[in-house]
Order: sequence, then C-alpha cells, then structure tokens
Amino acid sequence: MRCSSFSTILAFAAAIAVVGTFEGSASAQSTGLALDRFDPAPAGDRMFGVPSPYAAGDLTPHLMLLGDYAHNPLVLRSTSSDQSLGAVVSSQLFLHLSGSLSLWNRLNVNVDVPVAGYQNGDNPNVGETFTSPSKVDAGDLRLGLRVRLFGEYFDPLQVAIGGYVWLPTGPSNAYAGTGQVHGLPQLIVGGRVDRFLWSAAVGPDIQRSSTYAGLDQGTMLTWGAGFGVLLLDNRHLQVGAETYGAITVNEIVQHTTNAELLGDIRYRVIDDFEIGVGAGPGLTTGIGTPDVRAIAMLAYTPEQKRDRDHDGVYDADDACPDVPGPKSSDSQKNGCPPQPPSDRDGDGILDSDDACPDEPGASDPDPKKNGCPKPKDRDGDGILDKDDGCPDEPGVSDPDPKKNGCPKPKDRDEDGIADFEDACPDVKGVHTSDPATNGCPPDTDGDGITDDKDACPAEKGVADPDPTKNGCPKAVRVTEKEIIILEQVQFDTGKATIKAASDSLLDQVAAAVTEHPEILRLEVQGHTDSRGSPRFNKVLSQQRADAVSKALVSRGIDPTRITAKGYGQELPIADNVSDEGRQRNRRVQFKILEKRAKENP
Repeated sequence: MRCSSFSTILAFAAAIAVVGTFEGSASAQSTGLALDRFDPAPAGDRMFGVPSPYAAGDLTPHLMLLGDYAHNPLVLRSTSSDQSLGAVVSSQLFLHLSGSLSLWNRLNVNVDVPVAGYQNGDNPNVGETFTSPSKVDAGDLRLGLRVRLFGEYFDPLQVAIGGYVWLPTGPSNAYAGTGQVHGLPQLIVGGRVDRFLWSAAVGPDIQRSSTYAGLDQGTMLTWGAGFGVLLLDNRHLQVGAETYGAITVNEIVQHTTNAELLGDIRYRVIDDFEIGVGAGPGLTTGIGTPDVRAIAMLAYTPEQKRDRDHDGVYDADDACPDVPGPKSSDSQKNGCPPQPPSDRDGDGILDSDDACPDEPGASDPDPKKNGCPKPKDRDGDGILDKDDGCPDEPGVSDPDPKKNGCPKPKDRDEDGIADFEDACPDVKGVHTSDPATNGCPPDTDGDGITDDKDACPAEKGVADPDPTKNGCPKAVRVTEKEIIILEQVQFDTGKATIKAASDSLLDQVAAAVTEHPEILRLEVQGHTDSRGSPRFNKVLSQQRADAVSKALVSRGIDPTRITAKGYGQELPIADNVSDEGRQRNRRVQFKILEKRAKENP
C-alpha cells in the first residue's frame, strides 16, 4: 500500500524533485504497525478473508496453513507527481497457522498464529529515514469466537455474531503487529442455495488511537463480502470472489482506506482435505493495501454433508431422505425403512408381482397380466368392459372414456356435442361443464349475453335493442391502448374532490381493470382547459389524477398497476374557445402503458 501524505518541498543538487515529509518520525514509531490488512477467515470457513456465519460440525476440528504474500504494501509517493520515492516494505510474506473447533453446529472457537516469514524494502530517505524490515517477525496472536443465531448449514440465510481479540505477541516498533490489545466484534450473514454460497461481515476494529506517518491508525470500520459457486458432480471445486477492507473512523480519507478484491479457487482433494489459491489487486492507496496480493492454502476441514433424517445415510445417497432407514446396497431402498410384503387385493399374489394389486385376479406368465382379473366384454363390441362407457350396449371406439364403446349419439347442430348433452341442440355452441349451457354459444364476458349476440363479447355489458350496442358496457370500453369512459369524472369546481355522481363510473372502471389482468400498468391522466394559469392547471390536474388513482385503489386495484400524471392544459382534444370545447378538455383519461404479452397457443 502506498503512503503519500507529504507536506514540504526539498531541493536536491542538479535537480528538484517534489517529495513530502511525514508528520512525526517514521523511524521512531511509538507503537507497532500491523501492515498486513488481510485477516484470514477461521479454518473451516468457505472464504479466504470473509468469515462464514455457521459452525461446521459438532466437536469437529479444522486446521489450516495459509500463506499470504503482499507486493508493495507500503510505498512512499510524491503528492505532486505520484512518482515512487521508495518502498518502505516492498514484499511481505505471512504464514498463518489457524485452527478452529466447532461445537453443537452452533459455536465456533478459533485461533490464528501469524508469522512474517519474509520482509524487505528500500530503506527510503526523503528527508527522514524509513527503516525497512528484513527479518522474521511474529505477528499478533488472534483469538476468535462465533455463535450462529439463525439458519442451518445448508439454509439460504444464516446469521451469526462473533469477533476477534488480538494479543500483542509481535515485537514493538515493527510491521507485523500493533503492539497493543485490540478487538473486532462482527455481525456475519451468509447462506447457501444449492451450488451458490455467500457471506458478508461488518464490524469495528476497536483499538487505541495511533498514527503512522501522520495518518490515523486507530479504530477502523471493517467489512467484507464474497460468494462462491460449487462445481463438478461432487461439488468439490469452488470458484468465487470476495472483497474486504477497512477505513479509520477518525480520519476518512483515501490514504486511511483499505480495500482489496480477491478471486479464488478451492478444491477438496478428498472429503476432509482442501487446497486453494487466490489473487487480486488493491483498490485504494491506504497503508497496508498492496499492488497485488496472492494467497495459497492447505486445510484439514471435514466436509459437511446433509442428512435430514439423521439415519447415517447422507441425502445424496438416501432414497428416503426425510424418513430414517437402514443402509442398503439397493440404491432405491438405501436409507428407507423396511417394508413388509403386501397383498392388498388378497389374491395370493404379492403386490410386487401383481400387475393389478387392487383387483383380485389369477396368475399369468405375462408379468403385465399377472394377478389381474380376466377381461370381460358383455356387449361383444370388442371394447373391454373396463374401458367401455356403455358395457351393455354395442358401440364404437371414442377417445372420450365416457363415450368409448357407446352407440354414436345424434348431433343435429353438428357442434360435436350429442343432443342428449346439448342444452342448445339446434344452435352450434361450445362444450362447458355446466349442463345448462353445454352446447350453447359462449358468453366470454359472463354478462348473460352470448357471444353470437354480444357486440362487445370481451367486456361485460347490458342488453340493448340496438345490435351494435347489445352487450356493451354502459359507460366503459376497453381498447388496445386505452380504457375509454363515455362519461366524465366529475369534480368540485377548481378542486380535486370527486363528486358522488361519479362513483358508479369509477366502479365500472375498477371492474374493467380487474377483468383485464393483462393490463400491467395504467396511467390515470388529468387534463384541464386553458382557463387559469398553466402552473395552477398542472397542479390541479395532478391532484385530480391522484384522487382518481386513490379511488381505484380503494376499489381493490393493486396500486403498482396505476400511475397518476397531470398534464394540465398541455394536451387539449378540442378548442378552448367555446364552453363545449373547454368541457371536453376538462377530462380524466386511462391510458394503457403496459400489457402482458399474449402467450402463443
């Protein structure tokens, strides 16, 4: 990570380079600096740097050895040219030995022992000397505890609280530890949906206020989030990405912000051993954020397998995953309770061999007929009684089971419905389940006027002696792009109060919207004439559109289907000179904005 808080200009012989000096002495730190901002998740978790909310197992140990290499985590740069003035730490390799113990599938106790195995730098001098580390140093010992509050291991949502405490086991005035006790409480959420898993965590790293090179290194807000996808048939390969970072709460600037992105791959070599690698860039210039971070991991972490009925047979192999049963070499019976031989029809042939287990029959060498009664055909029409709708009357074959084997019925109107079932035997109609209307012309809109006489067969209407109006709505029509009202919505003059005289009209509009579920979004438009100021008319039209929308919602229309918009005097449909024209312009319209696409037959 780069450190670039500079404040003075120094002159050098033969040339001038712009560099900055840090507030305070970097070579005389009063406390240590934990430069490595990567905190590995406890052994057994599914991410490298983001903890999981679950506890994987009951009295189950997990062990992990993880190597973490950071390139250029601490580089001095000029504020004017962003030119590098030297790396205080150009390379830092940490080894983490981590262990955790999961109890009761709910509690996780963990420890991490870090060691800076390799460190180097340029010992840059920019007016003051920054001494680079060059030896093996111990890091701060981390102790952790986590409690799962909600969700099981395979649930899509899990919630836990937990945290870490660091003990100052690293040397003072070094780049491997803080030299102080500090703690990080966390809220952790995550889950798993089939092959997809995710985790996120947030919490404050609470520590004493300290500075390095004039930059605050006290309490920091930390966060992390990641996801993984399980691949292969056995789901032993995991590919994912995660991001994590921190920012100081006292001085929120670019150089006190840490953020990194990591892509990772993990592979479970066998059920209990896992290897993994990851790499990614630093996203900010805060202290401790490298140009690139690379991670490699070897872990012992027993695979968690689902066994819903707790019978010792994992769900993947259990033919009855919700009912306890013994193991079996037969995959169709493995994990299922034993079933006694059954002979439901009592014909002496076990159900497993009986082709007709619910009808007493006789033995037959044909497995398809074994245990079945001999077929009968009382009327001799070649259609067995069990398939014959009229077993005592010779008939003909028919795909309708009710008509198969029956005499061909009469059908005077040739609509495919026999006269004895046809309520309208002399008029072609359609089949319905109602005997009173079966064979009669349909009434699509259910207004009591059949389609052959209904001028508006898709809209409920009323009877009218005029054939062009018979069956049409009295005041409301639904077209492809609009719900047309043949009356105007009436308001109090200059107000958005709907008069009671328009209640029936709005009832009909609401009924039309309800009867047409394909209308997904309807715009209620308010319009005015040109009298009054344009601004007043715009506001009044919006208020009236809102009032009509609320009236439709109060009549049971889903508010997400309605949009209200006032257009004022902008869209007249008549002149504003005559009273008649102005009256036509004062209107509410219902424009259809979106309809559900018709499904192909």
